Amino acid sequence: MAKTPTGKNNSGRGQRDLKVKVKTARGRKISSTRWLERQLNDPYVKRAQVEGYRGRAAFKILELDDKFRFLVPGARIVDLGCAPGGWLQVAVQRVNALGEKSGKKIGTVLGVDIQEVEPVAGSEVHQLDFMEDDADQKVKDWLGGKADVVMSDMAAASSGHKQTDHLRIMALCETAAYFAFDVLEQGGTFVAKVLAGGAEGDLQKILKQKFDKVAHVKPPASRADSSEKFVVATGFRG
Repeated sequence: MAKTPTGKNNSGRGQRDLKVKVKTARGRKISSTRWLERQLNDPYVKRAQVEGYRGRAAFKILELDDKFRFLVPGARIVDLGCAPGGWLQVAVQRVNALGEKSGKKIGTVLGVDIQEVEPVAGSEVHQLDFMEDDADQKVKDWLGGKADVVMSDMAAASSGHKQTDHLRIMALCETAAYFAFDVLEQGGTFVAKVLAGGAEGDLQKILKQKFDKVAHVKPPASRADSSEKFVVATGFRG
């Protein structure tokens, strides 16, 4: 029979996971302690460690793709702001970039980021500011053509002011959308993170002019207390 460290019998008691508590250390802010405690108790963080993903965000794109099916074998993918590489890892698996799925088309995965990113097997990663004037042409040259999917999990640096942060990330998302218009193949898909807060309407209006369908989704892996959602625009009209 299983016994506790004190020698008492645990038989007949329901088993449960123990929540990790973090003590506030000298010099550490309470907010930092709460963040650390949340990370240590987050099931998606634990799953990412077990399954070898570079972060819990990998499960967001997994769940979005399970619903919309845009990461198909043979697809050409561009990941904007790809650090630390979790979305690249998922894309490589799903589009068969390593050719591991016998009989399936082999896809291409391209990541760009303003900072250097550790390589991800099966993908090509470039250090590039996608806002540069010739960034779209560089991406098409690296891909050898246009992309089937442009995706972005980018977020502007937090200012601590909710409305300011909302406007910043929406501006970033709009810029990513216009980049997608330049590099997407007809029928392509655009996926990007947004924040709820009132300015999403302008982006939605722009996307509806260019895509057949536009959806706003909050995947299960997105924390319940977060205002983030994802826009998934499919059927690019070219």
